[in-house]
Amino acid sequence: MKSELISAIEQIEKEKGISKEVLLQAIQKALTSAYTKSYGGREENISVEIDEETGSIDVFMKLEIVEEVEDEEVQISLEEAREIDPSYEIGEKVEYQVTPDDFGRIAAQTAKQVIIQRIREEERNMIYDEYVEKIGDIMTGTVQRKTESTIFINLGKAEGILTAREQVKGERLKANDRIKVYIMDVKDTNKGPQIFLSRSHPGLVKKLFELEVPEIEDGTVEIKSIAREAGSRTKIAVYSEDPNVDPVGACVGSRGARVQSIVDELFDEKIDIINWSEEPEEFIRNVLSPAKVEGVSIDEDEQSATVIVPDHQLSLAIGKSGQNVRLAAKLCGWKIDIKSHTQYEEGEDEEKPSDEEAASEGAVETDVNDGEAADGEIEETETESLIEEAEEELAEEMGEDIEQTGAEEMEEIVEEIKEETAEGSTDERG
Repeated sequence: MKSELISAIEQIEKEKGISKEVLLQAIQKALTSAYTKSYGGREENISVEIDEETGSIDVFMKLEIVEEVEDEEVQISLEEAREIDPSYEIGEKVEYQVTPDDFGRIAAQTAKQVIIQRIREEERNMIYDEYVEKIGDIMTGTVQRKTESTIFINLGKAEGILTAREQVKGERLKANDRIKVYIMDVKDTNKGPQIFLSRSHPGLVKKLFELEVPEIEDGTVEIKSIAREAGSRTKIAVYSEDPNVDPVGACVGSRGARVQSIVDELFDEKIDIINWSEEPEEFIRNVLSPAKVEGVSIDEDEQSATVIVPDHQLSLAIGKSGQNVRLAAKLCGWKIDIKSHTQYEEGEDEEKPSDEEAASEGAVETDVNDGEAADGEIEETETESLIEEAEEELAEEMGEDIEQTGAEEMEEIVEEIKEETAEGSTDERG
């Protein structure tokens, strides 16, 4: 059994990447605790040594030499010490072997428990370390199961959590569907790493463009900002310092192939790709695409702009339920007031109508602060809020499901190790 223990540890080191030294130290510590529970003594006076070649296990006790013994667990009389070695003197430490005859059985059971625990801990740590580096990136996963409104995505080595808050309205995901997801956060918990995913985050669109457009990946084309209403429409502003590169054309691709693959991944979400400009007036004209703009009047102090469009373009500029102008405001970071040519000339100064009324009746004023941040990345405070909501939602829906699953997996592993080592254990005791 002892030689098989070392062989098993070396095999685990190769397969799981857990160092032999780490496992041996953990087993030594556990055996020290097991000895004191079964045979008495104090852990600070007990040491366990494991031969790394043969696997032999020896237990040693260290006691202080005193004239009169007050505590037998930590002290020994000079007379008893000199029976071990006549040269001992008061104040010295005596160390002698106390390995019980049946300690092999305790050692075998303890080693199995420690190995199981360390494997689980190291696997969790490795998974956490791997996925925490992917925060802000995207991965391809497979829809595994659904608990009420929460969807669990198989990411290969771990399972990700897609809460209702981060799903896209209208997407009907089924078991075994392969989708790309944005990694919002990774939490290290007692139950293992919890990976929070999103399909509605604007970062998903940004990363999809980085995958599909080599010019973005190599830095020739830069994504300046993104505004998204997940499942409906996204506006993305791009720019290139290279005058020979058309940033919009690079993102669209030949015959629209590049942008179409992203649209397909997002289940036909509309995407407007816009040229970014450092000139606010020009940029505002661009962001209101596909509507044509006659003129733009800006107020830099108020970060606001009044935009004039042809009468027949007013509804197009505003968009359904004000979506186009709302996304435009988020994208550029300016408050936008849209007026038709007739309204501007007549100098109408009526009370602003609602977005829906404006689509058919008149102007609409949209403040970028009414929605998400104009930048493509959600601000840190907002991301933290989304994560907190996701955790609360997960806790409400799952209850003890995760903990129970972990316990069942542990029982299965214990049984497997017991079966694999049963023959060796029998030979040792024989």
